[in-house]
Amino acid sequence: MTEQKFRDSLNKVLIRQIEIESADIQPHEHLNDNLGIDSIDAVDLIVRLKELTGLQTRPEHFKHVRTMDDVVQVVSSLAANT
Repeated sequence: MTEQKFRDSLNKVLIRQIEIESADIQPHEHLNDNLGIDSIDAVDLIVRLKELTGLQTRPEHFKHVRTMDDVVQVVSSLAANT
C-alpha cells in the first residue's frame, strides 16, 4: 500500500468511525488535542490499522504517536520491517 493510499484509508476510518470532519484531518494535527481522539478511539484505530495493513500492530508501537504524520511514520516503519 502506498503512503497516499494509506493516508486516504486512514482518513476514511477517522471520518466514519470517529466522526471527524474531513477538513479537520491534516498531517500535523494532534490526535488528542485537535481531533479529540481519546484512548478508546486510539485502541479502535490500532485495530483498524491492523485490518487495513495486515501488519501486526500493537499499542506499544504507538506509544509516542501524537499526530497524523506520526501514525503514518509508525505504519511505514512496521511495513519496512516485515
